[in-house]
Amino acid sequence: MLKEVLRHIEQRNRFLLTSHARPDGDAIGSALACCQILRLMGKEAEVVLRDGVPRIYQPLPFADKVITAERVNGRYEAAIILECDSIQRTRLEGLEDRFLISIDHHLSGRPFANVNWIDPKAVATAEMVYRLAREAGVAISPEIATCLYTAVLTDTGSFMFEGTNEHTFALARELVLAGADPAHCARNVYFAHSTAKMRLLGSALSNLHREGHLAWIWVTQDQMEQAGAKEEDCEGLVNYTLSIQDVEVAAFFRELPDGRFRVSLRSKGQLNVATVADRFGGGGHKCASGCSLDGPLSVAVARVIAQLGGSPPVQ
Repeated sequence: MLKEVLRHIEQRNRFLLTSHARPDGDAIGSALACCQILRLMGKEAEVVLRDGVPRIYQPLPFADKVITAERVNGRYEAAIILECDSIQRTRLEGLEDRFLISIDHHLSGRPFANVNWIDPKAVATAEMVYRLAREAGVAISPEIATCLYTAVLTDTGSFMFEGTNEHTFALARELVLAGADPAHCARNVYFAHSTAKMRLLGSALSNLHREGHLAWIWVTQDQMEQAGAKEEDCEGLVNYTLSIQDVEVAAFFRELPDGRFRVSLRSKGQLNVATVADRFGGGGHKCASGCSLDGPLSVAVARVIAQLGGSPPVQ
């Protein structure tokens, strides 16, 4: 399938690259790197994202060239959608009639595009982009390596998620040899939080509930506003819950302005949270997944925690 993707790229000249709304490190790093790889192949390419680049990823090379838009405008010959299982997840309008190439490593990946390269064995979509560059004979520059290393670092939970193995570290080694600075990449991601995020974390932890091997937290829309927090400030909060000793599965519920709840699920490996997220129309990895469902909070919590094997108290 890699060769087929490359064949379709070679046949075209102008590309749009995008990923899912509320992009994470793998989405951003993979899109930025892939865009530069295409340019080095002599193609015209632009990254267009519905929600733009989150603050912690803005120091990445090429991040300042990302276009933030709600609709695709331009005569692109193809759109490459990275780490996304549908057009809808991009929240970009105007993709429906384009020639689509999907590159995804999620177990929940779906073949929605004209060409679908889905490899759940890849540790991150960034690994697939790296293989694409190698197959195309494109040299990995320090800038591309930095984007890919950041993607791998974040999508493996700092090399802690299940599935991390010798191949993961071999890839990381290749990216470091190509010019990625591990300490610099980590500082930008883990030591650049906003004051608002820290205040939001305090609110979330004050709502901590624990039942056996399960733990969950939440924040309301009012708490978001009181902290002055943005959507991106919610990223990673669930990991604080998972860090509790003997907790195997953690959930974070974030109330949206429309009253629905976005749920982040994390596991230390004993439970596949991707199967739980899939039951609510979401998806992701075995150890890191997400979904959305209707409120109120008590109902949302009860439904999700029941699927995780618990019996939450009435809120």
